[in-house]
Amino acid sequence: MKYLLLIHSNPKTWGHPSFLHTEEGVALPRAARKALTQQLDDLLAELAANGELVSADPLEAPSRAKVVRVREGVRATTDGPYSEAKEQLAGVFIIDVASQERAEEVAARIPEAAFTAVELRPIAVLD
Repeated sequence: MKYLLLIHSNPKTWGHPSFLHTEEGVALPRAARKALTQQLDDLLAELAANGELVSADPLEAPSRAKVVRVREGVRATTDGPYSEAKEQLAGVFIIDVASQERAEEVAARIPEAAFTAVELRPIAVLD
């Protein structure tokens, strides 16, 4: 089953990987920051090697977002992001794994899970 893993981050400390730009991440010793980066690299390599990684992409800063609406046939484009929140979507992973338990395991191994949040959403299969 495919899952979307949504990585959340604070737009005030925007940067990738986002865990290195949080207040807690910046305060870590250099060796710990390097270890977390290696943890992410290892996870991505593992997922790619076993065919579970569909995509892993960072997003540009929320200030680069646009919101498009069409009302009565008229398109209106405004500056985004869509929601006003302290945390914004920083990146997405799409994985294809055997179970929800495996998806949760992968989400927990993404360093951002220790600093902000990783949202796990099953991808619907449409007939």
